[in-house]
Amino acid sequence: MLEELINVYKGKKVFLTGHTGFKGAWLLKILSILQAEVKGYALDTKNENDLYNLLEGNSLCNSIISDLRHKESLENELLSFEPDFIFHLAAQPLVRYSYEFPLDTFEVNVNGTANLLNAVRKLQKKCSVVLITTDKVYHNNEWVYPYRENDRLGGFDPYSASKACCELVIDSFRNSFFHINNFDQHKKALAVARAGNVIGGGDWSKDRLVPDIVNAIQSQIEVILRNPNSVRPWQFVLEPLIGYLNLGSKLSANPIKFSSEYNFGPYSSDVLSVEEMVQKAIDVYGEGGYSLDENNSHPHEAGLLKLDISKAQDELNWHPKYNSEKAINVTIEWYKQARNEKSSIREFTEMQILNYFNE
Repeated sequence: MLEELINVYKGKKVFLTGHTGFKGAWLLKILSILQAEVKGYALDTKNENDLYNLLEGNSLCNSIISDLRHKESLENELLSFEPDFIFHLAAQPLVRYSYEFPLDTFEVNVNGTANLLNAVRKLQKKCSVVLITTDKVYHNNEWVYPYRENDRLGGFDPYSASKACCELVIDSFRNSFFHINNFDQHKKALAVARAGNVIGGGDWSKDRLVPDIVNAIQSQIEVILRNPNSVRPWQFVLEPLIGYLNLGSKLSANPIKFSSEYNFGPYSSDVLSVEEMVQKAIDVYGEGGYSLDENNSHPHEAGLLKLDISKAQDELNWHPKYNSEKAINVTIEWYKQARNEKSSIREFTEMQILNYFNE
């Protein structure tokens, strides 16, 4: 798999939005291994321990610190770079934050995506565009049935709704300006990737489960669980990222066939509740404890969510490599390494990437 991706991305220009974020930094590191030329476009990191800084991300790309809402800046940076591939990860990604700042969430996620696609309209070359949304775009009925790509979109909270709106924007641009029947004229192909809950080293975001676990253990306090019975499709960060790269490769080779939507997640039988997830993480770490939050006034979050990944399996030949237990193990190993030997975390992260390819 590694050699195949090197053959696709080596020497290619990749415009990566959100490169300073958790998933973006991991993808940036993979692209450096694949020997791609990367221009990143994102907000600045928030603290020195962010993964991008630990990986010395400025040495891996031409980093542009700016906002998706600055459409002139976004357009100028994209058009001057003339990318072969675009991976759009930049977003306001937090559910609870979206309740506090709904307008920012919609502006960044919806208008930011529209700004990007409007810039792509003016790009005078072939380009494959992979746009990352979320598993939360589906109208969630809280049922056991895994959601398929053609199921109804929706969104209870502002974050989920904003991502569903993103998909409407993408579909509109694809139909209006990048229709597959006219590919020979515009030479742009758009695909959408919807990923489940991602875990992995280097995520320090507020109100996310793994950072909450790690911060609590390292502070020698209990993890407080808001929704212990909620079930999520947990997956190691490299699973969807390799899926995105695989999708980009297929999209470039056959834009008409793969200009579509794809779910990336674990097998439907391999899901854990929040409480099960926390207990396994504590077991791997070898210390820590948790208690249940008795406050019932928290904003609504989905209780049950599963994805049907058969389309990605059948059409992209993409399959999860790590089950939830392995995902938790390698994630906690990263945080323990960062705690004990932060200076070596760049090499440790690369080792985890290469180990994944060799599995």
